[in-house]
Amino acid sequence: MAGRRPQMPMMQPQVIVLKEGTDTSQGVPQLLSNIAACIAVCDTIRTTLGPRGMDKLIVDSQKRVTISNDGATIMKLLDVVQPAARTLVDIARAQDAEVGDGTTSVVLLAGELLKEVREYIEEGVGAQVVIKGIRTAADLAVSRIRELAVSVDRSDAANFRALLEKCAATSMNSKLIGSQKEFFTKMVVDAVMRLDQEELNEDMIGIKKIPGGAMQDSLLVDGVAFKKSFSYAGFEQQPKAFDAPKIVCLNVELELKAEKDNAEVRVDKVSEYQAVVDAEWKIIFDKLDSIIAAGANVVLSRLPIGDLATQYFADRDIFCAGRVSKDDLDRVCEATGCRVQSTTAGLAAAHLGTCERFEERQVGGQRFNIFRGCPQAKTCTIILRGGAEQFIDEVERSLHDSIMVVRRAVKNQAIVAGGGAIEMELSRHLREAARQIEGKQQLIVSAVARALEVIPRQLCENAGFDTTDFITQLRARHAQDPERFRWHGVGIDEEAVADMYANFVWEPALVKINAITSAAEAACLILSVDETVTSQRSQDPMASSRPAPGHGRGMPMMG
Repeated sequence: MAGRRPQMPMMQPQVIVLKEGTDTSQGVPQLLSNIAACIAVCDTIRTTLGPRGMDKLIVDSQKRVTISNDGATIMKLLDVVQPAARTLVDIARAQDAEVGDGTTSVVLLAGELLKEVREYIEEGVGAQVVIKGIRTAADLAVSRIRELAVSVDRSDAANFRALLEKCAATSMNSKLIGSQKEFFTKMVVDAVMRLDQEELNEDMIGIKKIPGGAMQDSLLVDGVAFKKSFSYAGFEQQPKAFDAPKIVCLNVELELKAEKDNAEVRVDKVSEYQAVVDAEWKIIFDKLDSIIAAGANVVLSRLPIGDLATQYFADRDIFCAGRVSKDDLDRVCEATGCRVQSTTAGLAAAHLGTCERFEERQVGGQRFNIFRGCPQAKTCTIILRGGAEQFIDEVERSLHDSIMVVRRAVKNQAIVAGGGAIEMELSRHLREAARQIEGKQQLIVSAVARALEVIPRQLCENAGFDTTDFITQLRARHAQDPERFRWHGVGIDEEAVADMYANFVWEPALVKINAITSAAEAACLILSVDETVTSQRSQDPMASSRPAPGHGRGMPMMG
């Protein structure tokens, strides 16, 4: 019709799903960006692997200095902010908590897996195809480790102890204490063997650090040792050593309590005030008398023991220590057979513990209370000595890793050879297995086989060897005769390809199984993420605390 106006096209309304300022990245570029971030994190700790690995000096925001080559410690202190790369921090912590050793290896493996499959992602292979291939390869590798692992019969005590010492020495090779591994290996194995062999609770091994002296001055106490707590006047008059003492552990305060602030007591006569004071004194004296009546020679309490009680015990030749930490008190109870009492009422000889000898002695510049020869000792204490504080901290971390490895070796007696030998054997096995697999999966399994070579390659690089020559030799030997050369790896001391099993470079099979499964899971997790949504608020933590303009009660300022 002539008078009709032309219809305007309908405008499509803009749909806003995310709040303004939200950053979104998606697709293959996002996946490649995540892979690049993970490889950058791996490059940071790459040089710490192996006996010739370097240390990292890290200064945190509080200017605290940490010197370490422990993968989990470095990853924790790096403060990684890239969301995908934080996955590597998590797997390093999980490896440290589960098996103690192999924290650097697990991060390197995860990074190398991503590096090897990156080219397939760039060429358009689907991420799910790559993930399936990595999982297939990880399953093949783990089953091969179980086939190769050598079990040691625990009934032969001498052989079993030798196995544990070899595993401990291997974990110390790459640490700061590698030069003193003979000294510390015996200490670590002794410590683990003194634990309850069913529970193997590592918390029952106390580690105390005293600056000064040499590393060889460190000692293992068969029982409990803890630093002398704060003491009141009269403490010097107490005896400092007992043979077969009776020990009581309390969670009771043994001092006159001060009145609370603004407390008010109304009395009409002086005698009433005196009755209040007398009642307070009677309460504490009743507590002290009941402890003495039970026959205790050593009194320990988590709460303060005041000057009155200290002098009272000193007059009766009794040793006391207040403000003892919960961990130390728990270990005293485990060792001596007593239980922490929350009241002194009804205290009897049955509630007391005992040991062969108690003494307070000087260790370095500090006084230590030491309980030896405990009948129910399922605990022990390692007292560490050393020059600098950072040095002792690193020794403690190294011993913790070795203790965890020995614990795992006690529970799972299966071992494999270290020094890159098991990784080269798995690489050969996966290459052969890949030939039987059809389609794109074959390429991914072959990529995982190449990624496993990162461990021996990095060991060579860190030691300053000719990497190409070593890796070529290892590939040739493992391919030539897998039965005869299966345990050949990088011999750091020989500076040549050597039989790692014959050289007693042994590791629990669980360390390798855990490292491969964790690395494969982390790689699959990162590959399965194709979009990152970053809220603006998370980048600006002060945004929520700032008041919005114009909502205050004051008058606006006139310009």
